[in-house]
Amino acid sequence: MEITTDLIMTLRKRTNAGIMDCKNALKEADCDIDRAGKILREKGILKMQARQDRLSEEGSIYSYIHPGGKVGVMVEIASETDFVAKSDDFTNLLKETALQIAGMKPSYIQKEDVPETVLEEEKKLLLKDLDLSKKPPEMAEKIVEGKLSKFYGSACLLEQPYFRDEKVKFKNYFNGAASSFGEAVKITRFTRYEIGQ
Repeated sequence: MEITTDLIMTLRKRTNAGIMDCKNALKEADCDIDRAGKILREKGILKMQARQDRLSEEGSIYSYIHPGGKVGVMVEIASETDFVAKSDDFTNLLKETALQIAGMKPSYIQKEDVPETVLEEEKKLLLKDLDLSKKPPEMAEKIVEGKLSKFYGSACLLEQPYFRDEKVKFKNYFNGAASSFGEAVKITRFTRYEIGQ
């Protein structure tokens, strides 16, 4: 199959990766767009993880008030340089992250941030609703893990579906956008306010 401009642009739109990165990923994936997306994410994530320790006190805080004034969000994203933090693309990433938080109501940034007590409580609720006594232990564990992934997909910002495209996890959108900066970028904290809550 030929690597067409349409295929490259579709992958670019999905991942926010550079044109040459998209072309190379499609080549590596034999034009399978889903596999190419996975390749780009893995490369972007590995590149970002390798640079996480270079994050400094650069970055930006962005505030968003939803029309009507009932919901507000403050989000902080760290970067390696102020050059990136002051760019339009970085500002756009801050806005998208704030809109995601406003609309999807996450409680945590990532799975690792969920306190053990909250996780145990969630498991108790799941086990109460499910009769796993007749299931083999391995199967019961897989069922609980599957249900927990739904919990993460709701409670954790990076695990949520991206509000503009529910087929894409927010972390995939974020990592794709962040990889275009050529340096480590990370959501460090956020606060969501809602009238009456």
